[in-house]
Amino acid sequence: MNSVFTDANVSDNQRRERLYQGELFVYNAIPESRAFCDFARDMIREAFGSLDPETAQYQMPVEKYAAVLAELKPKFIHHPESKKHIQRILKALGCDLEETYFDVPRMRSSTSDDYLTSGIAYAFHPHRDTWYSAPFSQVNFWLPIFQIVPENAMAFHPRYWSEGVRNGSADYNYAEWNRTSRQSAAQHIKTDTRKQPKAEQPMELDPQIRLIPPPGGIIVFSAAQMHSSVPNNSGKTRFSIDFRTVHLGDARDRRGAPNVDSHCTGTTMGDYLHGTDLAHLPDDVIETYDTPPHVNAAAAGSSD
Repeated sequence: MNSVFTDANVSDNQRRERLYQGELFVYNAIPESRAFCDFARDMIREAFGSLDPETAQYQMPVEKYAAVLAELKPKFIHHPESKKHIQRILKALGCDLEETYFDVPRMRSSTSDDYLTSGIAYAFHPHRDTWYSAPFSQVNFWLPIFQIVPENAMAFHPRYWSEGVRNGSADYNYAEWNRTSRQSAAQHIKTDTRKQPKAEQPMELDPQIRLIPPPGGIIVFSAAQMHSSVPNNSGKTRFSIDFRTVHLGDARDRRGAPNVDSHCTGTTMGDYLHGTDLAHLPDDVIETYDTPPHVNAAAAGSSD
């Protein structure tokens, strides 16, 4: 199923159940999400100085542009106010912060006309987050910082909710990625040679769903949704925020979306922070998800 619910008046329990069935939720901007985007926008404008961040790519060498992002994005991720903004948004959307854990927010950028699509501004091909060691109970929140248009949005590919795709996730282990590849993102400017899970067969990306919320609007979707960055030909760089959550009860009981084609190992569970005191998930929960790398990735097989 791939229905889209707009400003749905449902509980978080009901929302998660529908998300695990492939539904999408979109919310207009609320005061808490507007405040987060205002905070991010101020940081972006400070980083680019006198230049308009949405068009700065046309006035900067790509290497200098990548250097600005390499300083800006970690600063945003690790700013203590970023976590507080997430807590406020989750509470406003009805999440039980005692049961909810979230990871740090990421600031994403998608430049226009293939100016910078690798490394620190990686343009995501069609993928599921569950190919990257995310649990099937993970819920994603995505917010545009500036106004977006269909030509620089994110796309969902509903055909593949229940249809598997042959992919390279069997070679991916989250701990190994952190050890060898994550820190080198800013070094990949012309091309990105880091090995990441991708589809290994032709895909039909239509029909697709492109949701266009206003700045501070929120798209909520399952980590198992097939989605991608739209090839940006809008003439403007898209800036967005995303963060992920897991519900402790769902994680313990293995409630979540179905697995149709993910074969990765390891887990992102160690990244999540408690909605109240920022403690990590209990060790016993993390350990049940932290599988070792495949001895022979090819033996893991893949779904067609």
